[in-house]
Amino acid sequence: MKEIPPPSEKLIEYLSTYDIRVGELALRLREILIEEAPDANEIVFKSYAVSIIFSYTEKWTGCFCYVGVSSNHVNLGFNYGALLDDPYGVMEGTGKQMRHIKIKKPEDLEKPYLREYIQAAIKLAKPDKTAKPARKSAASKKPTASRKRRAK
Repeated sequence: MKEIPPPSEKLIEYLSTYDIRVGELALRLREILIEEAPDANEIVFKSYAVSIIFSYTEKWTGCFCYVGVSSNHVNLGFNYGALLDDPYGVMEGTGKQMRHIKIKKPEDLEKPYLREYIQAAIKLAKPDKTAKPARKSAASKKPTASRKRRAK
């Protein structure tokens, strides 16, 4: 197995403002995500909270999983969690798209289903490349003069 790269200085600096227990949860969850998705990009982001974002693109908007750091726990988040099955009933969230799993103590990181959810999110983010792309129509509709709006 590939060696886990150490966290960036920026991430350590951001996590230093949190309780050490929460910072350790975040770093351990980061390691799990790197183990499951070693070819994903890791993006550290700070707004009102610290996030460690994993994406197969260079953009944080392409995120498939993230570690969201809160004052007393971390979240394993899924940008497209609403599309994932939740056989263990552990995902939280009611939005149209995102879901998360709360991690409150080190034992929570040992739950085998965490990796199942991460693998499902990876599969969703990396569709089968052997599948043929949808066929595009040869005729493209261009707006006709009657459809164009004139600026007045």
